[in-house]
Amino acid sequence: MSLRIIISGGGTGGHVFPALAIANALKKMRPGTEILFIGAQGKLEMEKVPAAGYPVVGLPVIGMPRKFSFRFISFLIRWIRSLLKARKILKKFRPHAVIGVGGYASAPVLQMAVRMRIITLIQEQNSYAGLVNRSLAAKVNRICVAYSGMEKYFPAAKIVFTGNPVRRSILQCGALRKEALEYFGFTDEMPVVLILGGSLGAGTINRSVAENIKLLDSQNVQVVWQCGDAYARQAGTEVLSGKRIRLVPFIERMELAYAAADIIISRAGAGTISELCVVGKPAILVPSPNVAEDHQTKNAMMLASSGAALVIPDGEALEKLIPSALALLGDSDRCRMMAEKIKELAVTDADERIAREVFALTDKLEHVS
Repeated sequence: MSLRIIISGGGTGGHVFPALAIANALKKMRPGTEILFIGAQGKLEMEKVPAAGYPVVGLPVIGMPRKFSFRFISFLIRWIRSLLKARKILKKFRPHAVIGVGGYASAPVLQMAVRMRIITLIQEQNSYAGLVNRSLAAKVNRICVAYSGMEKYFPAAKIVFTGNPVRRSILQCGALRKEALEYFGFTDEMPVVLILGGSLGAGTINRSVAENIKLLDSQNVQVVWQCGDAYARQAGTEVLSGKRIRLVPFIERMELAYAAADIIISRAGAGTISELCVVGKPAILVPSPNVAEDHQTKNAMMLASSGAALVIPDGEALEKLIPSALALLGDSDRCRMMAEKIKELAVTDADERIAREVFALTDKLEHVS
């Protein structure tokens, strides 16, 4: 039985890498499965998905503006074009199931798949369900979640707890510390701070680090700083002159970055949080205020409430972030406690759990051709 599966969504690494993990699990468990990705034109998935060996088609969809403006007219035009293109792709590829992983492209593809009565599965990454997933919940076949209590957003009968998928390479990072230190040119005699602003970079985190370069240089610490393409291009010589700072726009070997780290500074996207839980390192989270319905703050507070992470509001990061990180490095007991707490939240087989849910739905089809 040869299955055809579409995975739709993307926009950031937090959507793209879990989607690729699901695709890899589908192929591993049933090697004959055909997989097609549908993403948004110009977004990260258009580069990363082909690099992983899968075909991808881009839609002209953009995010919906929060306020009515001329951009809203452009959004409507692109939305209609995306719906029409999604229908054309679905008719041609004839998928047995469509998986929505969040991001701009997920909505038009899922909406059209529902209309065409194709099996649909949503992967809700966050502790606070997004508007698109809430609006489609009554119509899709299955909803895979990563947090308890999601019955307040979705029909309970459709919910399955799977956790969020994490890249296989990251699951194995615990044994890579020596290789990781060599990769970044670090010594094992000083702690390592890993700073992540997400695949697109985070302005507040970048500014917080840049304004504290001299403080970091005065301490016995080493830093891996993922800053995003835009900031890497504009970073001044003062930023680049840090003695033990590795400034990179994007970290290709993420498993080595995690392996090297003693503590991690990050935004609070769902995908990153799932990786942090698996890695089991102390984390300081700076939720982005520029996301729908403030879901990053809700994600972060779920960890903070159990002592698994520290949370610093975006508006306080310039003053508090780096001093808090240095203070945490100096408190070995607290670091050990936080590492234990965050590790308790890890789910290491979410990709396979989601794949099994897909197969459970498609196996009910009378025939697959």
